[in-house]
Amino acid sequence: QVQLVESGGGLVQAGGSLRLSCAVSEGVLGVYAMGWFRQAPGKEREWVGTWYFSKSYSESVRGRFTISRDDMKNTMYLQMNSLKPEDTAIYYCAASGRVQTAPMSPQSYDYWGRGTQVTVSG
Repeated sequence: QVQLVESGGGLVQAGGSLRLSCAVSEGVLGVYAMGWFRQAPGKEREWVGTWYFSKSYSESVRGRFTISRDDMKNTMYLQMNSLKPEDTAIYYCAASGRVQTAPMSPQSYDYWGRGTQVTVSG
């Protein structure tokens, strides 16, 4: 059973930074496709970025957000810089052991964390 636990969310002013962490079951990083998604109130879950052989990002966060990982700590990170009020959402990490044909789709992922709230004040 793959377990994912997000942390690091909080309240930050526009222009600020946060680093989210996703603690992952041992043996997942580097093997499973890993994704970050977010969901704002009243909106559908939105793809943020994926690490599947290479890293890719949505257009809305490219250049501001960076995915990284520490295999020794079994942790994936999402460094978020130059935050905007529209980045306010619950952020989720996700994992999949399947071959990814649509890594931007939430349906491509089998395991999810419970999320961490990020609020950016304007």
